[in-house]
Amino acid sequence: MNYLKTHREHLGRVLKLSIPAILAQISSIIMQYIDAAMAGSLGAEATAAIGLVSSTTWLFGGMCMAAAAGFSVQVAQLIGAGEEEEARRVLRQALLCTFLFGLVLSAVAVGIGGALPVWLGGEGEVARNSSRYFLIFACVLPAIQLRHLAGNMLQCSGDMRTPSRLNILMCFLDVFFNSLLIFPTRRILVLGFALPLPGAGLGVAGAALGTAISEMITAFLMLYAVCFRSGSLRLEAHGSWRPEKKCLKTSFRLALPMALEHTILCGAQIAGTRIVAPLGTVAVAANSLGVTAESLCYMPGYGIGAAATTLVGQSVGAGEEKLAKDYARLSVLLGMAIMTCTGGLMFLGAPWMFSLLTPDPAIRVLGTRVLRIEAFAEPMFAASIVAAGALRGAGDTLVPSIMNLASMWGVRITLSLILAPQLGLIGVWLAMCVELCVRGGLFLIRLLRGKWLTGRLV
Repeated sequence: MNYLKTHREHLGRVLKLSIPAILAQISSIIMQYIDAAMAGSLGAEATAAIGLVSSTTWLFGGMCMAAAAGFSVQVAQLIGAGEEEEARRVLRQALLCTFLFGLVLSAVAVGIGGALPVWLGGEGEVARNSSRYFLIFACVLPAIQLRHLAGNMLQCSGDMRTPSRLNILMCFLDVFFNSLLIFPTRRILVLGFALPLPGAGLGVAGAALGTAISEMITAFLMLYAVCFRSGSLRLEAHGSWRPEKKCLKTSFRLALPMALEHTILCGAQIAGTRIVAPLGTVAVAANSLGVTAESLCYMPGYGIGAAATTLVGQSVGAGEEKLAKDYARLSVLLGMAIMTCTGGLMFLGAPWMFSLLTPDPAIRVLGTRVLRIEAFAEPMFAASIVAAGALRGAGDTLVPSIMNLASMWGVRITLSLILAPQLGLIGVWLAMCVELCVRGGLFLIRLLRGKWLTGRLV
């Protein structure tokens, strides 16, 4: 009886931390649906221009996430051990180091932005619009880096609500600025009156600018929240900003496997884009919108994964290894249950979802078919997402990174190369479905063996 009561209490805490993050992720994806519909209303070429560089934007975004995680996992364990002053010292070093890292990423992205769409197989107007979109994204990378860092720090301190609310706000800002920047000035009917709605008419570039402005505003608010409002991490004037070898070494050890993982995973996604690009504009657009549509299904997993990172990290910091295992397993079970349900809804609602994203009937038909294939992989995809979050909280990043790389390149890319010539985009998504199931199995084995618990990092 006490055993069941304890598990209910632990599950209650997982839910308490997960729900705000899940709501933020779902709200974010709903706004991405609106963004995709806005760009999609301009035609298949506009959707293809954004989709062409989406894997590369994920690559740079993943690098920002890895850099932030290298410091935030340390903070979670220090707070769990009751060492809040040391946690604030890590935060100061993180702010300085990750901002510089964001500047370096931005410079690299600007350097490749002009040629990137051509490397990926884009041509003509699609390539030109894609290049403009990516260059604007590149310029705002320092803000993206600081937003990830501040949000992670708040989450690892146990505050899930503030970053969730600010991420929701960012989505509304994104839609607002997109509506002003993508479309030209037009008139809308309100209660029978035709009212002018101003617009810049920038098309695909307007979508990138809208997102960039939203990122910068949210980064500022997130930094204010962690530096001046957080109970555990609020900075004081007398604190030192001098980098410390131990902190930087630990951060590097945590972040490097994740950065390499994101690099090679996104390299695989870029290779996947190269496989899809010759299939035509409809296939590229359907692939891009299919990824956007599926994200509504798997974002709850990332919310639960964020909660698992916090709970496992704090438990390890407090020396409670059994509690850390309990939180990890409960989080994975919860994630698999929720994503099984969302996968079923995605299968049934695929035609409706694509009707919101594009007016093009060919894209709708193809997109619906590939999305229904992916629905069968969602439970195991959940296992990999949430288990990765739990393992990250314990500082276990190397082995999960190797498993991700082996699965992506050994299964997804290999199968895609075999199936795409015969089955087109259907073959690419069949390969993705098989790979996600393999990846989920690998992460479940790693989690259940328990070898990822090696004690405190700091």
